[in-house]
Amino acid sequence: MKPVRKIQSRTVVLATKDIDTDQIIAARFLTTTTREGLGKSAFYDLRFNKDGSEKSDFVLNKAAAKACGILIGGNNFGCGSSREHAPWALLDYGFEAVISTEIADIFRNNALKNGLLAIVVDTDTHQWLLDNPGVDITIDVEAATIALPNGSIIEFEIDGFARHCLVEGLDQLGFLRQKSAEIESFEENRPWKP
Repeated sequence: MKPVRKIQSRTVVLATKDIDTDQIIAARFLTTTTREGLGKSAFYDLRFNKDGSEKSDFVLNKAAAKACGILIGGNNFGCGSSREHAPWALLDYGFEAVISTEIADIFRNNALKNGLLAIVVDTDTHQWLLDNPGVDITIDVEAATIALPNGSIIEFEIDGFARHCLVEGLDQLGFLRQKSAEIESFEENRPWKP
């Protein structure tokens, strides 16, 4: 994972509520254990017609949505199954953060563990973001704040361990590997050795 300290990007709004993980990436695309290439299948059934052509009215297919790294989702974003492929697909598509008033706990935990910042904001902030698609915002992961172009600074909650891992560019295994000397020392000195 790459370190995530600040994210500065334009937003794209997908205001539909109850976007579940099967809409983020359909089960038929879960035949891989690698993350690469999953972005092309993100929101596939919403983005494409049955013949594979793009749906011109879908927000992510519009020119203004290209290169937007922050997705503003509707309420209850990421509900459904616990598939880790959902945050993988969003990351591979190019998103660095998802913001909503409600994000499913399992999705949020999977997202944070994989380097996708999942942020819950208050209703007023969310409505402002929904009403102002395409604005540039800055997310400071270390300070746990969002700077809006109207000058507002919005604080958000993030688990301390998740913040540490994002800022350092670590997943849980990487964190444990950093502690390998301490783990080996503990193992060598434990009194109940086999």
